Amino acid sequence: MLFATRRGEATAIMAPSNFGYSMREAGSHFVRNWTTSLGAVITIFLSLFIIGLFIVGSSMVTSAIGTIEQTVTINAFISDDASDEDVEAFMEELRSWDNVKSVEFKDKDDAAEDYRSMSNNADATFSALDGENPLPRSYVIEMEDPSQVADMAQQIKDNADFQEIVDGGNVEESVLYGQEEVGRLFQVTTYIRLAAIVLVALLTFIAFIFINNTIRLSITARRREIAIMRLVGASNSFIRGPFVTEGVLQAILGSLLAIGVLELGRNLLIPKVQDAIPWLSLSIPMEMYLVTYAALVVVGIVIGLFGSAIAMRRYLKV
Repeated sequence: MLFATRRGEATAIMAPSNFGYSMREAGSHFVRNWTTSLGAVITIFLSLFIIGLFIVGSSMVTSAIGTIEQTVTINAFISDDASDEDVEAFMEELRSWDNVKSVEFKDKDDAAEDYRSMSNNADATFSALDGENPLPRSYVIEMEDPSQVADMAQQIKDNADFQEIVDGGNVEESVLYGQEEVGRLFQVTTYIRLAAIVLVALLTFIAFIFINNTIRLSITARRREIAIMRLVGASNSFIRGPFVTEGVLQAILGSLLAIGVLELGRNLLIPKVQDAIPWLSLSIPMEMYLVTYAALVVVGIVIGLFGSAIAMRRYLKV
């Protein structure tokens, strides 16, 4: 019997081997009461899996939103009377601007091809015009940050060089990007991103409550063991060690199970979903998965530590 009758002696005798003792006791209790431990692990697994699933799902939605946002471009129409030199000079100027990813020049023939691809009556329309092509030349501008499309469009309108080559002399009508539709798109995507952050935080809080209650039940079932250890003079830190270690062990196992299931989904399910909707990108960088997996382990350990410590407070009060 290693316990001493006085708290100071108990602490001095047992503190050096507290870690090893905690590990042995945690492992022993985990095996001896495997049904309770399994319930805790499953609770942690389900909670962390839901959090991880939602993080991955939110990342996919963000990726899909990014794909849609990348389709936002500005069309700046040029007068037929503008010289090729002026057109080329302003295109080079555009390419030097901040937030400009690419600039494509479309001549009248390109504009006609685009019109034919969008309309079944294009040939009839051109025939009625005796083959004349009324469509203007244009720049198609793609941005690094599509959310700044309105500022970019205004910058083009205010540019003196563009005003000299603008189609029809009307600057406002010669710079188009689907203003109303784009405004609604970015408003919706902002709401989606904010909702994702709020829901992940809420799910984490709910997971903490569930896991804490599960650990509390496990510790409550061993309250007599805690009382006996206190009676023989064991310190609070010595008593707390095995329970906190067990909570961390359960958290690690639960988080690893959650990571395993998420990894199976990444390799088996997501490719099939992507094949079903190839026009919408659901790809997430592997770094994002690794960060998510690391976060699940850290969150699990933190919840295991604090859950065990909080649950034991009522039994360690003097």
